[in-house]
Amino acid sequence: MFNSSAAVRRVAVCALCVVMAGAPAMVCYASGVDMEKESVKPAKDLPIPGEVFSVDGHTAFLIMPAKASATGATPWVWYAPTLTGLPGTEEKWMFQKFLDAGIAIAGIDVGESYGNPQGRAAFSALYAELTQGRGLSKKACLLARSRGGLMLYNWAVEHPASVACIAGIYPVCNLSSYPGLKTACGAYGMTEEQLAAKLAEHNPVSRVELLAKAHVPIFHIHGDSDTVVPIEKNSAELAQQYRQFGGEMTLSVIKGQGHNMWSGWFQCQELVDFVISHAGGKNPGKTGQGGGK
Repeated sequence: MFNSSAAVRRVAVCALCVVMAGAPAMVCYASGVDMEKESVKPAKDLPIPGEVFSVDGHTAFLIMPAKASATGATPWVWYAPTLTGLPGTEEKWMFQKFLDAGIAIAGIDVGESYGNPQGRAAFSALYAELTQGRGLSKKACLLARSRGGLMLYNWAVEHPASVACIAGIYPVCNLSSYPGLKTACGAYGMTEEQLAAKLAEHNPVSRVELLAKAHVPIFHIHGDSDTVVPIEKNSAELAQQYRQFGGEMTLSVIKGQGHNMWSGWFQCQELVDFVISHAGGKNPGKTGQGGGK
């Protein structure tokens, strides 16, 4: 109960938190927690300095290029997942390439959502904030790393007109493959059986038809030795579905690489050039390490 007469409001109940790292986590906000802390500005370490702010109670970030567009909306890359520690220092190279091309980078931490409706709603709030209040383009270039694929694809298929392109670094595209329905169901507020029955409503590989009809180009880079997010059940299956509906998708298969921190994932010139070309940015050059094949 809240004591409205007190100068500082306090919570006397416990709250349930999100499902994290594949297992339900109970976080208790004990009696006496100062509600004024909600007004404290959120903080996040970024690989390149930028603005950190809150959107609907979620920590978000925006890194603007030194020379933003003076004649129109600023193009931008939407990165996911923005979990603790992400984006990391490994993203610095490609982020700098985007900034040099006049492209902003943004993201929002929706927790371990696995692409659930609540996470999608927070994504919509970020999109509105950036396009209506901060001068960013109405069409975003989505950049999905690993589990970020579930988040960004499930938002994209519901907002195809707002997507300029999609790029992926070994992205998760199939809930059945990763994290598996037994783990993901908690984030959806369902049992495993309930999620299985409604899987077509929440699984990227089953939902790409509207993106294809909107002619959204896709580029994925994925290793053929990935045992965490197997290429066959994720990028390859999505490519098959996408092309079936007439969509344009390039899948760059990296031989001998798995779900790891190989620098080629994050310094792939082909991926950078793809994003820049569809964002409408100006590519200042193509120097640097490229993802090998």
